[in-house]
Amino acid sequence: MLNKNIKNKLRKFTLPIVFLVAEILVWEFLTWILKIPDYLLPRPSRIIFEIFSQFGFLLKNLGITMSTAVSGYLIANLLSFITAVIFTHSKTIEKGFYPQIIVLKTIPILALAPLLILWFGIGFVSKIAIVSLVCFFPLLVNTLKGLKTVDEDTLAMFRSLSASKWQIFLKLRLPSSLPYLFSALKISTALSLIGAFVGEFISSNAGLGYLILSYTRTFESSAAFAVLAMSSLAGVLFFGLIAFIEKKIVFWQKPS
Repeated sequence: MLNKNIKNKLRKFTLPIVFLVAEILVWEFLTWILKIPDYLLPRPSRIIFEIFSQFGFLLKNLGITMSTAVSGYLIANLLSFITAVIFTHSKTIEKGFYPQIIVLKTIPILALAPLLILWFGIGFVSKIAIVSLVCFFPLLVNTLKGLKTVDEDTLAMFRSLSASKWQIFLKLRLPSSLPYLFSALKISTALSLIGAFVGEFISSNAGLGYLILSYTRTFESSAAFAVLAMSSLAGVLFFGLIAFIEKKIVFWQKPS
């Protein structure tokens, strides 16, 4: 049984790696055989060379981007959770403000970004605000759904035992909401990076988003793809961290 579990885990990790390596080899072969110019689609070997030759520089800019992404992500988590708790305990406030939040969500972030920069200035704060806005809505929706999705019989039992709202929240609503909350947290890892890139596209002189713009303007596609590779790796690690935390906290949930 133990050997079977080990084999399943190895298969889970090795299969994606095998497919990725195969795709890279096909990519390398096709760009070479079709003689595709590097400025259109660089060979993977050139991209790997760019990553290693500029690793320190890329890592420094990755740190700038991730500091923005993680800061906005955490602020969005806090604000969305507080808002969801308020909405759960007050139908009046929910009905009054939830439509406005939906309207705000329909506005493209690229349209709001210049206004945020106007309000908060060119710097770290405006980019964090952009990330927070991008992440806020999915976190709110899932947390609100989780807090409301409780077993009615269990809720009736809590009330029959004269449990306070605080006790119902801590011992029933919060544990029930965790699977929904972590689903949103994992989705928002990618959204936080998107928000950070948007902020750096509009106003920045450092970070991966800024580098992408700089490299594409000068047709340095190999370097641009190297930036994308670093961003993807950071996104996967960020997602994996949240998934690991979920596994430890929501231990009763069966792995998918």
